[in-house]
Amino acid sequence: MKLGVPREADDEPRVGIVPSCLRKLLRAGFEVHVERGAGERANHPDAEYEAAGASLVDRAGALGCEQLACVRFPGSEGIARGTQLTCVADPFRNPGFVTACLEGGITLCSMDMIPRRLSRAQSMDVNSSQDNLAGYKAVLLGAAHATRAIPMMTTSAGTVRPARVVVMGSGVAGLQAIATAKRIGAVVHASDVRRSAAEQIESVGGTFIEVEGMDDFEDDSGYAKPLTPEFIERVNRTVCEVAAGADLVITTARIFGAPAPVTIPASAVAGFKPGAVVVDLNADVGGNCELTVPDQVVTTEHGVTVVGTTNLPGTLPNTASMLYANNLTTFLCSLVEDGAVVLREDDEVLVGAPEGDELHVPGMGGVLVCRDGAIHPTQSRLAGSLP
Repeated sequence: MKLGVPREADDEPRVGIVPSCLRKLLRAGFEVHVERGAGERANHPDAEYEAAGASLVDRAGALGCEQLACVRFPGSEGIARGTQLTCVADPFRNPGFVTACLEGGITLCSMDMIPRRLSRAQSMDVNSSQDNLAGYKAVLLGAAHATRAIPMMTTSAGTVRPARVVVMGSGVAGLQAIATAKRIGAVVHASDVRRSAAEQIESVGGTFIEVEGMDDFEDDSGYAKPLTPEFIERVNRTVCEVAAGADLVITTARIFGAPAPVTIPASAVAGFKPGAVVVDLNADVGGNCELTVPDQVVTTEHGVTVVGTTNLPGTLPNTASMLYANNLTTFLCSLVEDGAVVLREDDEVLVGAPEGDELHVPGMGGVLVCRDGAIHPTQSRLAGSLP
């Protein structure tokens, strides 16, 4: 079983497999072929891969393997029919990737489609591992752009009050942002559309922002449901009233396969105090703040800074690659039977929970998107979104 690890695009510093994963992969029966320079930006030089047992090859050699391990979709050029490509394809937002795989006869496994409620899938959940880092880095970015100190300080020159931080959303990224902000000394308030999130927010040091009419707006796959315009307006109004006095606001609201909801309209930013910083974790999918510009830092006329950095996990490429590679290695090794990769139709990680199971999500399979030139039957929801 030849596993290729190509170098990612210039704007992606992470790498699909790191040297520490090679022992497990080799033991499972994989021959690992790494494109030269693939791990350099994540602080893994070629020599580390060679020492761990990988073969260094050119790009054609990596793409020519029967299994490919990538962070992002590498394009279909140079990939042979029948190849299994495992990456984060985000197929609902990138239907062209799926079409390319269908036309090229490429089997696509998209790691962002992991059925996250399956206990066996937890160690493969790239969404959680990468979102965790995004929440952490968002706080550091916000602190770097802030014009005031974050923790309380008592000095001979006077006392510095702790900064106020508001985190909008308390999924994996939000909870890590709350915990990180609390660790560096901030007073933290946080919101979520799920009433059940209150206990989680308080457990990591935040104060829950209650919104009238709140319910558990969560779908069967564990993601937030699309909200009604009326409820979004109510949440915006309530949370932005709290955020108006904040020094740092972090937005994390993300809906699976859909544009990010606007949780901070421009009118709300106008009411934030001068010097406040907004860090938008969803700049890559439309942004939660109406003023967010992807990969830019914008400062309003009255001094509010809006940070639109995309790919926050990629700003920590060493750690992000290690976690991602562990997720991917666990997934790939789980497919090996008698020295071959086998895509079993009863594997719930691949195809989702069966109909009738409490974890079944209608129209939504697992990570297996397409195979043998066709969308997998369990992906009817995805098939319906293709042009």
